[in-house]
Amino acid sequence: MNDLLRILYLEDDLLDAELIKHKLQSEGLDCDVTLVTGKKAFESKFNQEIYDLVLLDFNLPDYDGMSALKYARRKRSETPIIIISGTIGEEGAVECLKAGANDYVLKQGLQRLGVAVRRALKEKAEYTARREAEIIAGNEKLFSDTMIESLPGIFYFFNDQGKFLRWNRNFGIISGYSDEEIARMHPLDFFLDGEKQLVAQRIGMVFEKGDSTVEASFVAKSGKLTPYFFTGRKVIYNGLQCLVGIGVDVAERKLAEHELRIAATAFEAQEGMMVTDANQIILRVNSSFTKITGYMPDEVIGKTPAVLSSGQHDAEFFKNMWKSLKTDSYWHGEIWNRRKNGDVYPEWLNISAVSDADGKITHYVGSFFDVTKSKAAEEKIEHLAFYDSLTSLPNRVLLRDRLQHTYAASARYPNHYALLFVDIDNFKILNDTKGHNFGDLLLVEVASRLQASIREIDTVARLGGDEFVVLLEKLSTNAQEAAAMSEVVGEKILYSLSQPFWLDGYEHHSSASIGISLFRKQEVSVDELLKRSDTAMYQAKAAGRNTLRFYDPAMQELLEIRTLLERDLRRALAENQFQLYYQMQVYHNGHILAAEVLLRWLHPERGLIAPIEFIPLAEETGLIIPIGQWVLETACAQLKDWESDKNTRYLRLAINVSARQFHQKNFVDSVRETLLRYRVDPDRLDLELTESLVLDNIDEAIDKMHALKSIGVRFSMDDFGTGYSSLSYLTRLPLDQLKIDQSFVHNIGVKQSDAVIVQTIIGMANNLGMEVIAEGVETEAQREFLEKHGCPVCQGFLFGKPVPIAEFEAELKTVELDLDR
Repeated sequence: MNDLLRILYLEDDLLDAELIKHKLQSEGLDCDVTLVTGKKAFESKFNQEIYDLVLLDFNLPDYDGMSALKYARRKRSETPIIIISGTIGEEGAVECLKAGANDYVLKQGLQRLGVAVRRALKEKAEYTARREAEIIAGNEKLFSDTMIESLPGIFYFFNDQGKFLRWNRNFGIISGYSDEEIARMHPLDFFLDGEKQLVAQRIGMVFEKGDSTVEASFVAKSGKLTPYFFTGRKVIYNGLQCLVGIGVDVAERKLAEHELRIAATAFEAQEGMMVTDANQIILRVNSSFTKITGYMPDEVIGKTPAVLSSGQHDAEFFKNMWKSLKTDSYWHGEIWNRRKNGDVYPEWLNISAVSDADGKITHYVGSFFDVTKSKAAEEKIEHLAFYDSLTSLPNRVLLRDRLQHTYAASARYPNHYALLFVDIDNFKILNDTKGHNFGDLLLVEVASRLQASIREIDTVARLGGDEFVVLLEKLSTNAQEAAAMSEVVGEKILYSLSQPFWLDGYEHHSSASIGISLFRKQEVSVDELLKRSDTAMYQAKAAGRNTLRFYDPAMQELLEIRTLLERDLRRALAENQFQLYYQMQVYHNGHILAAEVLLRWLHPERGLIAPIEFIPLAEETGLIIPIGQWVLETACAQLKDWESDKNTRYLRLAINVSARQFHQKNFVDSVRETLLRYRVDPDRLDLELTESLVLDNIDEAIDKMHALKSIGVRFSMDDFGTGYSSLSYLTRLPLDQLKIDQSFVHNIGVKQSDAVIVQTIIGMANNLGMEVIAEGVETEAQREFLEKHGCPVCQGFLFGKPVPIAEFEAELKTVELDLDR
């Protein structure tokens, strides 16, 4: 193909665009590529210029390939269009083909690009030639008696008003009408009443789209019905739109159609070809099949394609293949097969289902080509382009690409990300004293240790020399927590790199300096982000090496504050700095039936510290486990103390259980042992769990809850309505109570939707035989609404704030207790 192809390419990733251009050139396709990156530029260029081919990226920030495809098809139906994408998916690919794409190519499968382009250009050339032939036939040979009478079956020619202009002798013989009668008739007069609407629709399609076919019964003057297959094409004759076509006997058509379709599909190409019947029995193969697989025709004919199976694909792979063939009559993709000599090789396989006029599949036609060399070449080119030759880590180019993708992903997620710039301390000394080969050995070992220090979703890259970069993805949504997480990884890396290295029998000790920069969304450019991490790394070196620093001084300060808080938190339990506050839970009639205990930290210097400041830190450090045990024991001791007073002996206490505490293997034994030690009635203890805690491992949660339920412990679902709230798990959990989250209660009378949610939760609890309690009740209007709709128990400032035990017991003397239990 020597002509210069004019290509319009819609793509927002410049690196991908360059790779596609390189691939087209390597395929021998000389082209002039016009690159556009957005909707406005694409539509403007497409309208102003005529292109030989259009390439469309499927996913774009402000546009998408499907929209561009539909726009282009509306404007110009004949232009070849190929979708190029990295994440199109099977359903997306099918939708693109239905919308008019000639083909689609995955970015990770560019070995198909040359084939797809040539096929699309060939289809366009064939379409153009066919249309030109129709015009010539319609104007130069339309009234050639020799041509008309030599055609099989019946020939007809009429204008868009249904007036017959020409027909052959067979038309008159088969219909039984004279030429004078036919001249006065309409084409629909020759069909049954029940089929006239279908035929009329197909005639309309000819004038609208250019051609169509229909199978119907031809009605003769005598009433005889003959099944015929009719084809029609639109031609322009003397400036008028006309329809020219032929009708052939169905039996003749079916025989000819099967043979022609099989021959045309199977043997026009130089690819390996295989034809099977509907039961997948091989009927014929071509010479390229033998060349690729090593099997002669007589060795496979009569067998199924399973003779080529490599055993490397599972049942799900073939299930999806047959699903595509069933729904779309087509499948293509990469598959591994086995040659006659036992070699396993990759091939690109296309399978088409051949159907008869009734839509019943009669044959399958497969075409394939060996992609071993091209696959190896592509992998080698990609590795050289994107990976460091020494360590096999991603290089600077691939790192920038991944950072761009991370920026795109961060626009959809609220998480923070971190970039760690890692520089080996005193690396030059090793090179100067032991030689560059020892330096290379160290770099390879460093790369290995860095990869072992991160998660699968994270990335380690080598920028060059002794400089490495670690990209940490999807950290916490809270900046302080994200900084803490990245600090943990940084400290892990520092420890790993401080351990001895054995380099060809030589023991070498090293260390590293790390600079960390947090980011979320595309706040700065990739270059600026790298610069910030590099700046922080030099601050770490200035601080004495073998340490880390954050680019943001404020973040560094927050981490130092957090470190001090963690130190104090570790002392708080031993020094008895924690207190339990109690908040009453009240019936609508004012009777108190229970209280929730809430943890408070009375710091000797900072005073009262809110739970939101120290509970997440306690969870992260594991200190929540001994703290949670202290809460349980303190609550049980209080319940035991209340037993001596007839007014308080029936009060229940509700305590919150943390996720880390609940998932301890000995959690059930710990609760059971504590209740026995304090000799407390388990029915007076409510354990409050959150939905996220339970759903983290629902089977484990159910087992533990049933074990404690068997001894009398009660369970309440805290913050209900803010999580998944699915009946499918509610019915499996041995819950006694649902606790309506205060966010919904607060909006009663403000947001109608929240009021409806509250009513729904109440109804759900009642139907499941559970108690229901609302927290955060602050107004009389809220209490009245809850009482009216069936929620008798409330908790909130309307009845009392969380207070120390002495103040709580003083309040008990001023209100009525629920003594009916």
